[in-house]
Amino acid sequence: MVNESGIVVDAQVSGPSSTLQPEDIVGHHLPDLVDPSSKETVQAKLEEARRTPGTPIRCDTSVEPRSGNAVPLLCWMCAEGEANDIRVAAIDLLPEASLRHQLLNAQHAVVATAHAPLTVQQPKPLWSEQTPQAWWQALETVMDTLHATHPEALAQLQGIGLSGQMHGAVLLDAQHTVLRPAILWNDGRSQAQCEALTARIPTLSDIAGNLAMPGFTAPKLLWVKAHEPDIFQQVRLVLLPKDWLRLKLCGDAVSEMSDAAGTLWLDVAKRDWSDALLAACDLNRGHMPRLVEGSAPSGHLLPALAQRWGIPAGVVIAGGAGDNAASAIGMGVGVSASGEGFVSLGTSGVVFTASDRYTPNPTKAVHAFCHALPDRWHQMSVMLSAASALSWAKRALNLESEAALLALAASLPTADRATAPIFLPYLTGERSPHNNASAQASWFGMSASNDAASLAYAVAEGVGFGLLDGLQTLSLGNASGLSVVGGGSRSDWWLQLLADIFQLDLHLHSGAQTGAALGAARLGWLATGPQTPERFKAICVRPPIEKTFRPTPGNTPLHALLLKRHQRFQALYRATAPLMGFM
Repeated sequence: MVNESGIVVDAQVSGPSSTLQPEDIVGHHLPDLVDPSSKETVQAKLEEARRTPGTPIRCDTSVEPRSGNAVPLLCWMCAEGEANDIRVAAIDLLPEASLRHQLLNAQHAVVATAHAPLTVQQPKPLWSEQTPQAWWQALETVMDTLHATHPEALAQLQGIGLSGQMHGAVLLDAQHTVLRPAILWNDGRSQAQCEALTARIPTLSDIAGNLAMPGFTAPKLLWVKAHEPDIFQQVRLVLLPKDWLRLKLCGDAVSEMSDAAGTLWLDVAKRDWSDALLAACDLNRGHMPRLVEGSAPSGHLLPALAQRWGIPAGVVIAGGAGDNAASAIGMGVGVSASGEGFVSLGTSGVVFTASDRYTPNPTKAVHAFCHALPDRWHQMSVMLSAASALSWAKRALNLESEAALLALAASLPTADRATAPIFLPYLTGERSPHNNASAQASWFGMSASNDAASLAYAVAEGVGFGLLDGLQTLSLGNASGLSVVGGGSRSDWWLQLLADIFQLDLHLHSGAQTGAALGAARLGWLATGPQTPERFKAICVRPPIEKTFRPTPGNTPLHALLLKRHQRFQALYRATAPLMGFM
């Protein structure tokens, strides 16, 4: 941080191998630390910050520590008095594991974080449910924790952003009472309803930008209508998971474009509810929440909650975003340039690209959604089991953690990869590119020579092949690399394997493991001020790159082996797909 006089008052070092230390620059005049050719630019940025107090001004330069090697420096300049302001909070309802809350200051640094675990109920094959009340209890837990540990931070809160799992169906009656457990994003029970909806509205994919899949919200409502008609008759409001939390926080039924695009009720090009798609499910606009952009205000925190947690009255709650759009905002993807993208290694696996145009490709089961910023869209390929496949294999092989599984996989000699089994990662069906809710997982090609290390390797590789199948359905333009986010990004070995599989550079940024929460916080920040492209660019910046994983250079045999095994992977799915499904 630099104060109004240009003196560095605080600094953070993002790279663990950096020779630069905070004490090398704290207390010094910033223009005097940089290369002489950058001095004028830095001075101009400081003047801009003084003219626009409260607005973060980005400055990219380099400094020279005692080692004598120039070190890149990314900083934000704010007017004096804002250095310690706590700007925004992020509430991130993760797809399965937990609810996470982060506090972010004006320099994009995480000041505090808390989380609470959640569980998923699977009472029948293909079913996946959670009780919304459990989300609220988790939110109360993390907020009570933060109020106890960081009361000063909460007292300075200015904005709240929401992020969460997409597609879930929370059904409410006229009194906003929850009628049944929420049906989640990875629930596969509604395949028959998808077929019926497609037959009823042949233009569905043209309007919604997506094929009808069991994971989406609309077929879930048709399933309830068919199998739980008494409940369906009571439905007066349908909310997505994070939007139900918003209802509890501010009393308003509101959604935003990125999450609403995953319902199959949104006209994605027009960014508005489609009367035709709603009518096909015997619903209308009265059953839907009001729509806002993800960066826009959606309501204000209820006074009773503000008082309970020591938060200033009238704190704004942003529209927020679905989990992947929020991750994109956290990584600075899709704010200005088209063709930017990332790979998410969360419970599900996602390849995400952003654009300033609406470009659906439903024939390849590609998702075309609104982005969380106005006049921006994105494409996604989605596989349902990514890091969750590692979690399953951990349990199957009796290992203590996913990290232990990847360490075991890494121990397999390269020469033994050719004889490792092929793993199909379809533990809960699959979306892109197969759109097959009945797809099933398997190890294939095992022999007496295979051991636990070869099985572990097959799982890590199989997830990579599934992501590659989705990647090949997207247009990356001239992009030579992708950012990577999610819990799976903690493994350097796995990221290197994925770089070799994709034949693309993978960039690991600061905060990659919590990209969605960071994006939600930034959307909360945006909601506190003007909705302008300039402000979007100033706040939604690309975090510093900590590491880049490049395809192994000159290792043609490795690349040839991965290509051959990927072809075998694809052939295995084609051969076994007719045998998949529950009888």
